[in-house]
Parts: sequence; C-alpha cells; structure tokens
Amino acid sequence: MEPMKPMQPMKPMEPMTPMDAGPPWWPQELGQPATSGGQDDLRYAVFPEARRLAVRCDGKVTLYDTGEHRIGGVQQQQGGSASLAFSSQQGTVRLDELKQVG
Repeated sequence: MEPMKPMQPMKPMEPMTPMDAGPPWWPQELGQPATSGGQDDLRYAVFPEARRLAVRCDGKVTLYDTGEHRIGGVQQQQGGSASLAFSSQQGTVRLDELKQVG
C-alpha cells in the first residue's frame, strides 16, 4: 500500500463572468431604466426622466406615460399585463390607469 500524498493547495478561483442579459428590449431612445424586472413572458422597465414605463408581454412592447407618478415598486400577479400594479408616491397605480403612448 502506498502512503498518502500531501494535499495540494487550492488554486485561486477564476473571477465570475457577469451574465449577458442580451440586448435591451425597450426603445433605445429611453436610455437605461431606473428599474426593470419581470416574470415568465412579462417584462417591465421604468424610465422616470422620460416619464415612461415600457411593458413587454408576449413579445409586444407597449409604452405608457407615467405622468406625475414616481414608480418605486411593482406588484405582479399571475395573469399577464392586466395584473400589473406599481407603487408610487401617490399610492398604487394599476397599469390600466396609465395612458398608453406607444
């Protein structure tokens, strides 16, 4: 039987490469969103400077005018874009309460 050999020191780990999220799905003229997210085939991105909210559902992008709402959070239930609601300084605003602009 051969004697055990000493263990080799661990090699340093390679740095992790960030995941590529792919190209932005919202119109480029809006720039970078303050916040974005989604679930399943529903995505949203908030652009406070432009007062716009972009929503992608089933591959179609729709823009909404957020008006005076400063959106700070999202509430999403199962059932597509109709179930989206956002928190603003004025309380909860549902997606169907915002004016569609594109």
